[in-house]
Amino acid sequence: MRMNTPHTKPVHEAPLTFVDPRHFKANTQVAVDDAHLRKSFRSAMDFLQTKRAAHFGTAQGALPPDGPAEVRDAKTAFETLRRQGEAIRQYSLSKLPDLLEQLDAQLTARGVQVHWASTPAEANALFLAIAQQHGARGMVKGKSMVSEEIELNHRMAEHGITCLESDMGEYIVQLAGERPSHIIMPAIHKTKQQIAELFAQHIPGTSYTEDVDELIATGRRVLRHEFRDAKIGVSGVNFLVAETGSLVLVENEGNGRMCTTVPEVHIAITGIEKVVEKLEHVLPLYALLTRSATGQAVTTYLNVITGPRRVQGEAPELDGPRELHLILLDNGRSQAYREADFRPTLQCIRCGACMNHCPVYARIGGLAYGTTYPGPIGSIISPHLMGLDPTQDLPTASSLCGACGEVCPVGIPIPELLMQLRHAAKHEAEPGHAPLAGQASARDWKEEAAWKTWAKLSSSPTLYRNFVGLAGRLSWLTPPWQAGWTAHRTPLKPASQSLRARLKGAGLE
Repeated sequence: MRMNTPHTKPVHEAPLTFVDPRHFKANTQVAVDDAHLRKSFRSAMDFLQTKRAAHFGTAQGALPPDGPAEVRDAKTAFETLRRQGEAIRQYSLSKLPDLLEQLDAQLTARGVQVHWASTPAEANALFLAIAQQHGARGMVKGKSMVSEEIELNHRMAEHGITCLESDMGEYIVQLAGERPSHIIMPAIHKTKQQIAELFAQHIPGTSYTEDVDELIATGRRVLRHEFRDAKIGVSGVNFLVAETGSLVLVENEGNGRMCTTVPEVHIAITGIEKVVEKLEHVLPLYALLTRSATGQAVTTYLNVITGPRRVQGEAPELDGPRELHLILLDNGRSQAYREADFRPTLQCIRCGACMNHCPVYARIGGLAYGTTYPGPIGSIISPHLMGLDPTQDLPTASSLCGACGEVCPVGIPIPELLMQLRHAAKHEAEPGHAPLAGQASARDWKEEAAWKTWAKLSSSPTLYRNFVGLAGRLSWLTPPWQAGWTAHRTPLKPASQSLRARLKGAGLE
């Protein structure tokens, strides 16, 4: 539900699980059949790739020695900065428990109330308790993918508390009752005509217009009233600084600053992996984030928050929240952290570059995944957040072309992680390793039997020759339907003679 104020009509939102990741394959077919969706995403991905390339060069592999000097320099600069960003993230993760304790102590000393949540249910219970403590019936939210992850809007609506998205893209998809389709540009799948219809339908006194400036002005006019009236502001966090006890927020619209300064209470929520040791570690990551996400050298706003409003002392502060809460969410992240092979997943800074360069994502969009985080990063993080059982198809949603790993600004080996998750979905954990949630959920005894049979035949020359000969003679028995293979391909039919037999018959062996 949205805030029910004189400025907006209440809108019912479908549950975020309205697209189930278990139905991913069927969802992809629907997306591929939508010509408009494919065109929108293709043009959007091309635009974002071009913006990124202006800073980092192309993502097409090694450049020829005689290539343009400025492009070679951009690629070199990217590799240098990426190595630095990767080193910072790996260093931070290597000290994660200690840094989290240091962060907690520094924030507490500055008047921030730190809360720990193992699951989405625990995080939502914390939000509810704070809202009830202050008698709040509504919250205004800045952009926060972690709040999407815990389905905050819908859980609060169950208790009569409304949450209004203030990021323009998030506001649009909230009006439409949809999930964000991209972690940086949530409404990237919407046309201006669709947005115009939404505004005319849900915002009283708004007439239909396709003028983009007018649409933006309409959204801003509505949201400014909400900032003024809300008791609680909610935000995400891009980086946490343990040494200074700081919350760093990166944004372009200014709504993040409004959410964190105008309401009396500010609640920030983020994953436990976002912490770095020092403020100086933020700068390279910030440079990588903005250039990789939107092709900007810097964003319009960079907010560094270190505590609530200070009312004591000779110069009491006159603005800012009187209370600041930070909720640190685990929700499967400790599982990824536990195994060294999966730990690089947590290096992610949520820039979306892997999505922008993924040929699968460009064709099906983000909604088909049925998860908070779509695309390549979603395919490697969602199995930890949700378990492998409902997400077992996502690691297979890749051609393994390697574009995602090549453009990742912090060096996450995404293709390798996809392969490891594919293996985990089909096999039990190795001795000495704790199983992932949903480990071996995609195991199929028929598939295992087929591979064991093939292995036995292939390891014996005599068995293999006899099998090939028999298959050739009985090829007329080949069934026309061969499970998923013939959905898009002609049936596999053994040749009447093997290649070796044909060569022998021609005297060429």
